[in-house]
Amino acid sequence: MKNPQPKLLLVRLSSIGDIVLTTPVLRCLKTQFPQFELHYLTKVQFAGIVTPNPYVSRVHIWQNNARQTAAVLASENFDYVIDLHHNLRTLGLKTALRVPSHSFNKINIEKWLMVRFKWNLLPNKHIVDRYLETVSFLGVKNDGCGLDFFISPDDEVQIPDMFPQIGRQPFIALAVGAAHATKKLPLKKLLTVCELIKQPLILLGGREDAETGEQIARRFSRQVVNACGQLRLGQSASVIKQAAKVISPDTGLMHIAAAFNKPIMSIWGNTIPQFGMYPYLPANTQNPFTLAEVKGLPCRPCSKIGYETCPQKHFRCMEMINENDIADWANAI
Repeated sequence: MKNPQPKLLLVRLSSIGDIVLTTPVLRCLKTQFPQFELHYLTKVQFAGIVTPNPYVSRVHIWQNNARQTAAVLASENFDYVIDLHHNLRTLGLKTALRVPSHSFNKINIEKWLMVRFKWNLLPNKHIVDRYLETVSFLGVKNDGCGLDFFISPDDEVQIPDMFPQIGRQPFIALAVGAAHATKKLPLKKLLTVCELIKQPLILLGGREDAETGEQIARRFSRQVVNACGQLRLGQSASVIKQAAKVISPDTGLMHIAAAFNKPIMSIWGNTIPQFGMYPYLPANTQNPFTLAEVKGLPCRPCSKIGYETCPQKHFRCMEMINENDIADWANAI
């Protein structure tokens, strides 16, 4: 490498969980090669996830298209582009920037074969390890320290002040939302889980989950606090950091919980952990995660991402989840 202080652009445009899953790449690059200057490119709505990261010198925002983005970035004179998104948009960016690049393997063919024919040719490898393979040409090694999530001081939550009903009691953080409906536990299942759990719960999610959270909180007013739609992402992360345990579907909050090495109940619907997106914990963790999933369904996985409704109309991948298993895990504090 000719430049004694190489400048690298890491690219991951979305979304919350995927960006959190790239954090070991940032940490390993910077701690193992302090001379590297790391820049990060993402969409504007996700920039706040990366901005507090001390390993990143500068966060850049994706513009309307690859050409406009490349025009903004051209003056940075990057030595390498590390493409951790790897789609047509980032291909256009790399072509326009005309600098050496390395892209991670999305294993789209293997995922398609698993979804379409249920042929399991998926590698037994987490996506974090595939991200790290993208920078192995630089000599980067996995440090085994798991994920990172850095909370800005303005987002630190004082639980007794914000949620006086909880006070200083141990509580469970329950993520009720997800990017796709087929990743969410149905409302009636959530109600049963909340009824069975003996500990106080704080419900987390976005504005789109506020009504679901309100329905649950009205039913269990003394035990359940609805924070859906009321917190910024960093504040939700602060709540998760202070929780005794975290219950979450396959969503960004699950990966944030893994970044804080929390005990996690990970709930899976139409997608499967074998895609390599299960909780990624430090090598020395004392808090192994627990999976809740319905194995053996001939229709699962029906997508590598998710749907707004079950394509088969029965939604057995979530309807058959055992609420008692989730509650028993939560109550074992």
